[in-house]
Amino acid sequence: QLQVVESGGGLVEPGGSLRLSCSVSGDSGFTLDDYGIGWLRQGPGKEREGVGCISWSGVNIIYEDSVMGRFTISKDNANNTAYLQMSSLKFDDTGVYFCAVRHFGRCLHGAPYEYDHWGQGTQVTVSS
Repeated sequence: QLQVVESGGGLVEPGGSLRLSCSVSGDSGFTLDDYGIGWLRQGPGKEREGVGCISWSGVNIIYEDSVMGRFTISKDNANNTAYLQMSSLKFDDTGVYFCAVRHFGRCLHGAPYEYDHWGQGTQVTVSS
């Protein structure tokens, strides 16, 4: 069983930046090398939506239109951590951000965000 823990959320003014981290741990010898990562969010009164993802190989990275050009996803296999760098934040970016992982998870345009292990989420609030 994997443990997925997000961190780095907080309160930020419009136009500001935040970097979210997603730490993944498992049994002895676990490595993030073979896992794809998805980032999703749920705003107040809204359904959960995908933000973007990175394939297990790290080759494919996609972003939803709402965050394209402002958010960057990466993963550090050596430290079993994935990141969501967010900049030029807007009020509409407010919500709980979730990280999810899947063994040999792919990342394709238009594909559903199907993952096996989820974190509890971290709150991001964009407010002046």
